[in-house]
Amino acid sequence: MVVTSKTAMKNANVRFNYDDYRQLPEDKRYEILDGELYMVPAPNIRHQRVFRELFQALLNHVQEQALGEVLSAPCDVLLSNEDVLQPDILFVGKERLGIIGDANIPGAPDLVIEILSPATRQRDLTIKRKIYARYGVQEYWIVDPEASTVEVLALHDSGYVSAGVCRESDHLASPLLPQLDLSLREIFA
Repeated sequence: MVVTSKTAMKNANVRFNYDDYRQLPEDKRYEILDGELYMVPAPNIRHQRVFRELFQALLNHVQEQALGEVLSAPCDVLLSNEDVLQPDILFVGKERLGIIGDANIPGAPDLVIEILSPATRQRDLTIKRKIYARYGVQEYWIVDPEASTVEVLALHDSGYVSAGVCRESDHLASPLLPQLDLSLREIFA
């Protein structure tokens, strides 16, 4: 029996790891989720605007309160050798700043924020949600620019539990950052 290339590809169980990832061209963004390689396309303009406002608001709060550090993509977060992610925005509390390395973050940030886009929506809502919970990211915000909402997910024993869905007219409440008073009207303007 002759094995066709289509059959061989279907049966191949190729898993990517951080060594493979480091050999990829630097002109594009990639992530490895459970050993699967994904290219992350450039976000659209709405995504960029929401990102800018949210990043600046969170950065200002964290700096004013001396709470830790806020970083943004592209920034490699190594949760395992086969889970290398680039969240849109992340926060590491001052007690855990030691996990931030020179080239990457080899460990779970305290907070991860993903801004949904058509190309990444399903991964952000399913695979990444599971991966972030598995490795102990304490809070995961899912920002939907089209619906003008932010869902705040807090980690519990069984995975993430919704701490609420905030709409454009709301102020975001964060169990992790209780002093934060974030007007979503300004974020989604």
